[in-house]
Amino acid sequence: MFRKKILVCALLGGFFTHSALVRAASATSATASSATKATKKDSAAEKPQTKKRTSKVRRAGTKATVKTVSVRKRRRPARRVELFRTSSFAAGIADNDDFDGEDPIVRQAALDALGNMNGTVVAIDPNSGRILAMVNQKLALSGGAQPCSTIKVAVALAALSEGVIRHDTEVKLGRNSAMTLTEALAHSNNAYFEAVGRKLGFPTVRKYARQFGLGELAGYQIEGEQLGVYPDHELDARHGGVGKMCSFGESISMTPLQLGALVSAVANGGTLYYLQHPDSTEEVTDFTPRVKRHLDIAEVIPEMVDGMSGAVLYGTARSLRMNFNEEPILGKTGTCSKAGTRFGWFASYADTDKGRIVTVVFLQGGRPTYGPKAAEITGKFYRSLYDHDFFTKPSTASLRTEKGASGSAR
Repeated sequence: MFRKKILVCALLGGFFTHSALVRAASATSATASSATKATKKDSAAEKPQTKKRTSKVRRAGTKATVKTVSVRKRRRPARRVELFRTSSFAAGIADNDDFDGEDPIVRQAALDALGNMNGTVVAIDPNSGRILAMVNQKLALSGGAQPCSTIKVAVALAALSEGVIRHDTEVKLGRNSAMTLTEALAHSNNAYFEAVGRKLGFPTVRKYARQFGLGELAGYQIEGEQLGVYPDHELDARHGGVGKMCSFGESISMTPLQLGALVSAVANGGTLYYLQHPDSTEEVTDFTPRVKRHLDIAEVIPEMVDGMSGAVLYGTARSLRMNFNEEPILGKTGTCSKAGTRFGWFASYADTDKGRIVTVVFLQGGRPTYGPKAAEITGKFYRSLYDHDFFTKPSTASLRTEKGASGSAR
């Protein structure tokens, strides 16, 4: 009897030991399974997300089959945010201007149009080179800034003069794209002018830029005027070479007066005047235009007209028409940035039966500063002139300068 009890106890002990071992093994297996799932979950979190796309693939003579394809989602590259350190707005920018010899109607229109924007407005009589108004003279006479896309005016004139293009010549930009000069000026296409610049080559581009007055003083005895910069050497190929110089003026510094003098030559048919800024009523009365040189561009200027007017009608300067559309305006915008400052340019001329006026608006600042904003300001400026009958009856000052210009031309 005692042996039977011992045997039963042994059997029961073995049973319970086996059960404990089974439970322990199960627990270990469950723990390992959980760990494996967690590892897989963590691993999945590190990998780019994928989604399964199910598509039906049908072959001739067979039934439709379903094929599941794993498609990897592409991560979008981080967007570069440009930071600007210069304000687009300023107060009292014209407080120190010398305006005794300026046209009072033109000056007031420029002041009102510019408002509190950090910039300058220069208005010029293209038939004499007389500066009718120069708001914020400190900025207007400074060393200038990168011309951005306004450099395209000089490049287009050079290419037309060299016979490289005509206004309707299509320049191939890619496998399936091409563009004409008219479209490229209106929409400010960089690829077009890069291609044209490379065709011209740096020596030719530089030759015409010098002829057009870049890198030299635009004014005649205007105190405080600075030169700007037009380099003697082509931009390094790593930074785009001559193509970048011709598309948005990389490595070039142009002043508002230099741009105004060039656009005045376009407006008057090819005469590059020294710009003069009378500082008294006596100087206005005795004003005598001074010709710097005659540019051989009269035959190619008509090739520019459709593109520069197209910029205002439907292109990058169409914001001008928010405020003014009574008279034809031709112009070119420019937008770019450098060293934490954004630049906005618009150079234009009003082409009216009663005469022409050239206007350069140059803005500097941050995100609110760009070429179309300069065009919008120009529209306000022309609106004010129009409302004061500037385009319907020439002022006595304009008549005097026109008479002086005709005498100088002889």
